[in-house]
Amino acid sequence: MAGLPIVLIMATGKLDRAPVKSLSNQLQHDVYVIAHQDDWQLFMGDIVVEGLRSTRTATFVYLTAGDDGRDSIYWRTREEAALASTRIAIGNPSISDRPICAPALVHRHVIRRCVLGRTESYFLRLPDGKRNGAGYARYGNQSMRRLRSRKISTITAVDGSAAYSGWGDLVASVAEILGETGDAGSIIHTTDPNVALNPHDHFDHRMAGLLVNELRMHTSSSVRYYEGYALATRAANRTNVQAREKTEVFLAYDQEMTRANNEWSAYREHPSFYSGCMLRTYARTPRVR
Repeated sequence: MAGLPIVLIMATGKLDRAPVKSLSNQLQHDVYVIAHQDDWQLFMGDIVVEGLRSTRTATFVYLTAGDDGRDSIYWRTREEAALASTRIAIGNPSISDRPICAPALVHRHVIRRCVLGRTESYFLRLPDGKRNGAGYARYGNQSMRRLRSRKISTITAVDGSAAYSGWGDLVASVAEILGETGDAGSIIHTTDPNVALNPHDHFDHRMAGLLVNELRMHTSSSVRYYEGYALATRAANRTNVQAREKTEVFLAYDQEMTRANNEWSAYREHPSFYSGCMLRTYARTPRVR
């Protein structure tokens, strides 16, 4: 990771305007474009683990703050929980190995970027759109669904760090994070936007998939779409090893949440659903355009 040019806010408070270049410029690279901080653990956790414990590098793009209409203590904890999962996924459980985080300037927007091992994570902190895409009152009922359908013209990060002037601006920003993703070894992973193949999913998940679908027009990277909430209706298809890998990264996330607040355990809210996700991962590769 050393030597990668990245726009950071230095101690002087000024922006170094060197061009952004992410790990997505390297061969054998995985990009995970997800809506919330626990999505990859639930829907593709074993894939992440297997990639990071081989020779692959990874970029995680978290589109929303996953705020659930709550305050900054909650969504900031979710970011730390996502990084705790990442530490486990790369096979380094040491709590002393802390991520290095700083703001980065991407397509004129300030975004939090964290580097940990062979991974980088970008937190765009857009408002959680609620399962139906209507958004929450705390953040002005903003959502990616409403932005894409042009019901709102701008969406602003929950901490006010960036505002995106339309869906195209958001897509272009993610494209800049990915950089030149034309390498044959690069794969973009996201949730499946197809309603027929992935029904009853969270609208933020669907928007992540639709965003990647637009990126496909500008990259030769492979794309893999994963089932979201529909996993609960499918047959178990993971080996014991794969199920254990998914469980390890999800538990790292959940334990970090409960460490901050015992009431924030996702598992305790829906134990049967989350347990079922550990036994299932379903993905498809769309046709090449």
